[in-house]
Amino acid sequence: MSVISNHKFHVPTMGIGYTLDTPIKIAKYGISAAVSLVQDDVIEKARKYYAKQFGKPYSEIDKKAVNFRSKRITAYLDLSQDIVDEEFNQLKSNKEDLEKCFSLLPEYSELRASFFNYINQHPSYDLSEVQDLIAQLTPGQIDVNIMSKLDRDDPKGVHLSEACSALEGFARSKVKSSIIISAGMNPRLFSFMADFDVFFPNKKGELEKQIILKVSDYRSALLQGKILAKKGLWVSEYRIESGLNCGGHAFATNGFLMGPILEEFKNNKQETIDELFEFYQVALTEKGINLEEVPEQKITAQGGIGTVGEQRFLMNHYELDSTGWGTPFLLVPEATTIDDETLDLLVNAGEDDLFVSDSSPLGVKYNNIKGNSADKLRLDRIEKGKPGSPCFKKHCALNTEFEGESLCTASRTYQKKKITELDSQKTNLTADLYQTKFDAITIKECICDGLAVSLLRKMDEMEKSNNPVVSICPGPNLAYYNRTFSLKEMVGHIYGRFNIVKLNRPNMFLKELGLYVDHFKGEINEFHEEFNKRKERELKKFKNNLLAGIQYYESIASILPKYDVDSSSVFMQSLNAYKGTVLALEV
Repeated sequence: MSVISNHKFHVPTMGIGYTLDTPIKIAKYGISAAVSLVQDDVIEKARKYYAKQFGKPYSEIDKKAVNFRSKRITAYLDLSQDIVDEEFNQLKSNKEDLEKCFSLLPEYSELRASFFNYINQHPSYDLSEVQDLIAQLTPGQIDVNIMSKLDRDDPKGVHLSEACSALEGFARSKVKSSIIISAGMNPRLFSFMADFDVFFPNKKGELEKQIILKVSDYRSALLQGKILAKKGLWVSEYRIESGLNCGGHAFATNGFLMGPILEEFKNNKQETIDELFEFYQVALTEKGINLEEVPEQKITAQGGIGTVGEQRFLMNHYELDSTGWGTPFLLVPEATTIDDETLDLLVNAGEDDLFVSDSSPLGVKYNNIKGNSADKLRLDRIEKGKPGSPCFKKHCALNTEFEGESLCTASRTYQKKKITELDSQKTNLTADLYQTKFDAITIKECICDGLAVSLLRKMDEMEKSNNPVVSICPGPNLAYYNRTFSLKEMVGHIYGRFNIVKLNRPNMFLKELGLYVDHFKGEINEFHEEFNKRKERELKKFKNNLLAGIQYYESIASILPKYDVDSSSVFMQSLNAYKGTVLALEV
């Protein structure tokens, strides 16, 4: 599989439901998007809904079926591919849709220019006259995302683990696309991947299904790439995401900033490919597969990109193959599924409304927005003396602190146990310290339900068991957009046909740096409360890495104006302010 995309951006996974149907909506225009494979019950409801919408047969896959989870995922992906193929074929025979498809292509696209040059000269053109141009269009890919951290075993031992069943569902589907592995290394998942022929090259050296690793630093990326290569599995793309300037979970690095990380990937690209190919070729030979030609390995980036200048700078300076635009697409109803109440919340959010929280039950920092209905429900339950959420889905039930079954830290059962434990220590704690520990327990909120509610509302599939509130985790970049947009507007903004962001938006690198400085301050405060030598060493490395990143940005400041990103003086002024703050922070 080696389809050349006409677009140079993609839409990453957002939440559980926000992009689950995005390929059905926009893949016909050649735009690739990723869907989350976390919740098979939501996926099954989406299949039922879209089967009805497009007149397709539907037969429920019951939970009693062996490996029902993977079968549901396969069925939904197959349906999505059928719909995308049909919609794409219909587009090619409809002038209005066809012209929209060509109009979305970047300005520098020769295909776009050739099409509009012809139809401007031949206003009454017949589709048969532009068939050679139409033949160059391709639909976007239906990529899938597995968060490797979410790999709960089946309590009864009957079915595959959650991540493995999702992988199997994708592997057995008809889609020819990529699986994105996020949230770090999962040895069991990597080994299971090697059980499927679709991840190995055919006689022509082609891959039916490709592997994308979402990473935030070069060292771990190379390590994971080696592990996979030794199994005969090729990483077709490294998808670099900002540690903090992103939506969803925020996996902060140890002070490594995005610019230097991208530079390291760029400088080591060929060396990385050569090193991985040695392991890859040996592993394939052992499997009886002879491969002489080195497969392609793409480098892409996402997280906080917001202007055409930044898009061009990333693509040209770091020689990227594509970029990911996530959070801005939450404001594009043609592409994502958001209920009206939440959409209004997003539209009106400013910088102070967006923050990184400890609300995720996965124990990872989580982007959040003030005033979201899930947080209101959480506080209401605490007020009523019933903190925590009913735990129906159990996707995040990974905590084994208490004997018996594993629990989700956002669940009512877990929080009740922890509060009982805390109460037993109450006499030894000050009121303030007790409250701090209580808040740390009850801050966790259910995201299994909350991240899918918008989609379920659209499909009229809400159940009594569902928490009727929405969790949403936009990135900080949301603050610089103040209305909803059409697909044509957002894509036009990405390619520089016009600008839709508010004024005074900080450069993406400076925004991320500011987030890391705030994160560093928080880490120092925690360190001073609970001193230990190991943490001291880590914080000193963090500070040195931040300063090294600032020095790198000083070195590229003069390049930025060429891409209309920032004037050197404006960029340096902010950079110097952050540098002074970091130098003043004492570990």
